[in-house]
Amino acid sequence: MAAFNRLEVNTTYLNPVYERPFADPFVLKYRGEYWGYCTGFWYDEKCFGVLHSRDLIHWRELGGAMEPLPFAATCYWAPEVVYESGRFLMYYSVGNEVQMQIRVAAAELPEGPFVDTGHRLTDEEFAIDPHIFIDDDGVRYFFYATDFLKYTHIGTGTVYDRMLDDWTLAGQPRPVTRARYDWQVYDPQRMEKGGVRWHTVEGPFVLKHKGRYYQMFSGGNWKYPTYGVSYATSDRIDRSDEWTQDADGQQILPILRTIPGRVIGPGHNSVIRGPDNRQLFCVYHCWTPEQNDRVMAIDRLDWAGEKMLVLGPTTTPQPTPIAPTVSDLFDEVHTDGLGPNWDCSTGGRWFVRDGEAVQESIEGAASARCMYQAPCFVAELSMREFSYSGMGEYGVALYSAEEDLLHFMLVPATGLAIVSTLTIDGWTEHKFTLPKGFEPKSYHHFRIEVDNLFAHLALDDATVRWEGSLAGLAGSLAMVTHESAAAFAGFALTVGWEDLFTRQDNELTERGWRPDGSRDTWHLKDQQLWFTDTEFRSFITRGPVLESYEMVVSAKLNDQTIARGCYGFYPAVGVGDLGPLVTVEHTGEGWSLLVNKPSGKQTFSLPVDFNPHTFQLFLFRKQQGRLTLQWEALALGETEVPTTATQVGLYVNRTVAVFDMVRVTVL
Repeated sequence: MAAFNRLEVNTTYLNPVYERPFADPFVLKYRGEYWGYCTGFWYDEKCFGVLHSRDLIHWRELGGAMEPLPFAATCYWAPEVVYESGRFLMYYSVGNEVQMQIRVAAAELPEGPFVDTGHRLTDEEFAIDPHIFIDDDGVRYFFYATDFLKYTHIGTGTVYDRMLDDWTLAGQPRPVTRARYDWQVYDPQRMEKGGVRWHTVEGPFVLKHKGRYYQMFSGGNWKYPTYGVSYATSDRIDRSDEWTQDADGQQILPILRTIPGRVIGPGHNSVIRGPDNRQLFCVYHCWTPEQNDRVMAIDRLDWAGEKMLVLGPTTTPQPTPIAPTVSDLFDEVHTDGLGPNWDCSTGGRWFVRDGEAVQESIEGAASARCMYQAPCFVAELSMREFSYSGMGEYGVALYSAEEDLLHFMLVPATGLAIVSTLTIDGWTEHKFTLPKGFEPKSYHHFRIEVDNLFAHLALDDATVRWEGSLAGLAGSLAMVTHESAAAFAGFALTVGWEDLFTRQDNELTERGWRPDGSRDTWHLKDQQLWFTDTEFRSFITRGPVLESYEMVVSAKLNDQTIARGCYGFYPAVGVGDLGPLVTVEHTGEGWSLLVNKPSGKQTFSLPVDFNPHTFQLFLFRKQQGRLTLQWEALALGETEVPTTATQVGLYVNRTVAVFDMVRVTVL
């Protein structure tokens, strides 16, 4: 098998990941690489410093993104950059701190130069911290922060408005999150605001998880120990009342917060997928006493049930973000073919130059098949039309060992994207109309998740979205053209799977789950996997078998009346051997993770406030015969496991247990 390109792997990283000032960090991922933007003036006296990285850890300094505006302005704050159809749009706030407006600039490259378009988006006297969220239906919403002077808790809060186009809002902003709690006080007597008790909620960033919306925000004053990042939730994005806040600052604390003596003022975050295109990372700033300024840090973001978690702020070495199993940024020039990772034997003229894989022939069909094969993976790449080709098409194909399973093709001449799937009755087409202004010669982002007999794909996040069943187990992925010339970039494929249990009971086995015979007691409900038999014990396993991987699970007990019951995990199930059983049990002195092996038990104590009846997040890493155990951000220890390839399992003993998510990623 060919030696596949992987990102540079270090065992750990340490925050901050960039030690020079970089306030209000926003990170864009484009063609498999990362571009960071920050508040203020850069070292070249331009606005908004720019950094570049391939792994979120090692950053290269570039210049400032934009020349200062011709009118007087002292504050250039919180840029956010979006990419669409060949151009980069930077939304930013500018003014003199008292009066601030949100504007938009444009560029042809992610590093700039950006040029202001002349459009002001907001009408308020004070508007900052722009953020764009695109929902699954393609509708765009514009979140930002503005002042509320006639309100119970006077100060800054967040609002949203619909976007009519790239620089026009509907003009009907609605409050999303306004101050409610004392931890959000910025100044108990802010003189420049007339001496009022001033609150601050700012820096909105929106995510969607299992159909629920989460708006992250920063609250309070970084100088106070109560400062931090929290979130508000909603079951719909366009509701008329405010979203429900999670943290009250007393019973429930912000998910990122100051830790006296260790971390000062973590805040104003963005969120981006890691190099594996699966794990999310929260990118934020924190203050350093040495520089009296803000530096950039990253930590993992996840969910335990409906509870959002940031596994930080960390100040100790953390596992480096997982690299893709296969990564090809097409750095190495090839004049004939794409290199050892690819099979280009089925037609076309393929070559590599300037970070692109190009197929230049417009005659017949051509494909470049990735040599790596796996039944479960997530893959991303970017693609564009290389030259005009009449009625030609280009895209991605999915294969089993014997036949084609799925084609995703862009047909610019007809304005369509077509998903073709093999069924028992032949091929079925699903046609999607491309949006007005779709530019085929510009790069468009493609993502596909394959999980045994299921696939989910998206173009540009929401331009095209399709999911459905496959006629067989997928094996490999290819970049393809038909009577068209096209270019591809930023290819990354990560072996593994994530199950959010959003489907029906009959699909458990089709996704690869294998109950031990008690299938009727394992079932799906409310987007969760339940075990409900309080008289017996049972386990359920899933492959494929892998040598080194990370397993992440969100789980809870749902029966508080049966003290004898427990739930747990089989993190390394071998052939004919379930391997060690890790259970969550009360030992008399508190809750612990117990590792049960023929050689005896190991006990890893959980925090005193651990509550097994709410969803908890557990992480296991299997590498070279060692299994590390972690609860949220707390490393618990390690134990020995088989060095051979294994799979994973879940376990319940005489109780009702619920599993909200299981994710397995190859290391």
